[in-house]
Amino acid sequence: MRKIGPSAKAKSGSAGKTPNRKTKKPRTTPAAKTSAETRKTSAAPAGVRPPPAGQGKRGETGYLAYLLRQAQAAARLTLERALAGLGVTPPQFVVLTMLKAYPGLSGADLARVALLTPQTVGVIIRNLERDGAIRKTPHPVHGRLLQWTLTRRGLILLDKCRRHAMVLERRLTAGLSATGEVMVRRWLSKIAAELPQDG
Repeated sequence: MRKIGPSAKAKSGSAGKTPNRKTKKPRTTPAAKTSAETRKTSAAPAGVRPPPAGQGKRGETGYLAYLLRQAQAAARLTLERALAGLGVTPPQFVVLTMLKAYPGLSGADLARVALLTPQTVGVIIRNLERDGAIRKTPHPVHGRLLQWTLTRRGLILLDKCRRHAMVLERRLTAGLSATGEVMVRRWLSKIAAELPQDG
């Protein structure tokens, strides 16, 4: 004799009866939740969102330290995009520039004037040497000392980078009078020279 399982009993007991089905609520998928949250965010008052650069606290009424950082970030991004076609990063451009202006700098000195960490400078030097842009040469006075200098390839690369940098320089000085530019340069130099000493 065959035993009837629970499912079979349920079927036989419910024969002829109309099942009482409850209406199920549609399940909310993660995508639907995200869409709903996005709609809530977009419906938020406009005053909650930060203003664009140059306006409100990101403009003339903002803190000077923040405005300096904002301007530096904008200038770096512009230069980064301009140098991308040459396969050069802004830190690499700075190191090339400093080695041209001050040949023979130690890694620590180069890091200080380039405003980079010694570790970052070490990586940059290795990459530039690998690409043939710099090399070690004997010091002109102390022959036993070796110093980093630009190769011909490095000089050509630096010249190309400078053309892009000068376009940015012209954009930065646009609208400034000669007197105004002198004042801005003096102000920025004074901040860089004096603030670290006060700390």
